[in-house]
Amino acid sequence: MRFVKWVVAAGISYAAAACGGSNPPPSLTPTTQQSQEVVRPGDLISVKIFGEADLSDTVEVDPQGNVVLPKLGQLKMGGVEPTAVRSMITEGYAKYLVNPSIEVTVLRRVQVTGAVKTPNLYHVSGTMTVSDAIALAGGVTPDGNDKKVQLIRDGQTIAGNLSTETKLADTPLRSGDQLNVPYRSWVSRNPYVLGAAVSAVATIVAIIVGH
Repeated sequence: MRFVKWVVAAGISYAAAACGGSNPPPSLTPTTQQSQEVVRPGDLISVKIFGEADLSDTVEVDPQGNVVLPKLGQLKMGGVEPTAVRSMITEGYAKYLVNPSIEVTVLRRVQVTGAVKTPNLYHVSGTMTVSDAIALAGGVTPDGNDKKVQLIRDGQTIAGNLSTETKLADTPLRSGDQLNVPYRSWVSRNPYVLGAAVSAVATIVAIIVGH
């Protein structure tokens, strides 16, 4: 009977090891959110002015934190909150245009990595959802787990278990971060192997007990 217990315990240990025992990443909570991440080098600033195609442009924030826009010239945007960026640009063009209709969008430069079809660098806006960002990378592969998307910065997971419906504006996402779609556990990707192992353990136990 002692051997039977050992066999059963070994089977359970095998299943546990296959499932993985690492601690889950921290979930996004109100204390980890930063609703107004400042503009950083690498971000894109998109300016669309209705009826003024020559003034509409999308420019990248340079390493010094500056952008150059038609008529407005060089503007210091690095370290400025998005709402302030919109005000600066709107007020700047108001000096040249009468009642302009201006749309200003800050796009973050992030990596979409993990179990996606085309992992790469993409620019995303705060109005987009996690699902939208993943779609830019071609969507999730069959081995991916889009229920536990992670936000990674400098190799550290700062938010995990992100819902695909989470708006990027509701996360502390900033340029240089990664949105990582983890792979499903080995067991969920290979259920037949675990089933075979459990069946083998049961067969061994039955043989031993039968004797």
